[in-house]
Amino acid sequence: MDAIAGGGGLLTLPALLSAGLPPTQALATNKLQGSFGALSASLYFFRRGQVPLTTLLPAVLACALAAALGARCVEYVDVALLRRLIPVVLIAVAIWLLVRPAAGAGTGQTRLGWVTYVLVAVPALGFYDGVLGPGTGTFLALAGIHLRGLSATGATAQAKWLNLGSNLGALAVFLFTGKVRWIPGLVMAAGQMVGARLGAGMVLRRGSAIVRPVVIAISLAISARLLIWG
Repeated sequence: MDAIAGGGGLLTLPALLSAGLPPTQALATNKLQGSFGALSASLYFFRRGQVPLTTLLPAVLACALAAALGARCVEYVDVALLRRLIPVVLIAVAIWLLVRPAAGAGTGQTRLGWVTYVLVAVPALGFYDGVLGPGTGTFLALAGIHLRGLSATGATAQAKWLNLGSNLGALAVFLFTGKVRWIPGLVMAAGQMVGARLGAGMVLRRGSAIVRPVVIAISLAISARLLIWG
């Protein structure tokens, strides 16, 4: 699910909390296992020629640095406000995709220059991932489609690399503070790598035919989860 449209934390973070991990350890451990899934999908897309990695690296670095800053600032950010705003945004995205069937297939129009995209849009989403995280992969993919004019497949492929950067940036901070629980994190990482590889393969085989409906489903599911979970 995460490799196709983002939102994997919708399942993994509540699972870690339900297993009894304190919230900070759950967030940290979730970043550990999520990094493996993002790496698996990212390498698959790269090997299939879907990612101009040399060009994308500055964006990946920007996303990682912003996520690290977000992880450091989490105690100073009004997370409750973010949780109230995210469902509204995601529901709007889902409705927009439902009423505009071609919206998830890519516009081919570049609405934001590359430098501005790397210095503003990408760090903003990376910072959000470091602070909270639900839906980051979905937001990154949609940004690629509607700000950079990428196809659904291309945007998903690039989003995984950016999400890998944000996961690693936040993880570095959590490792420094000693919050990661290694045994559950590495066990989950094994499943992440298998699932991410399968999901990435589905994206290349079916493109927007699978990305669009999954983005809609994930947007609504994350919204429902946040509204219920708080």
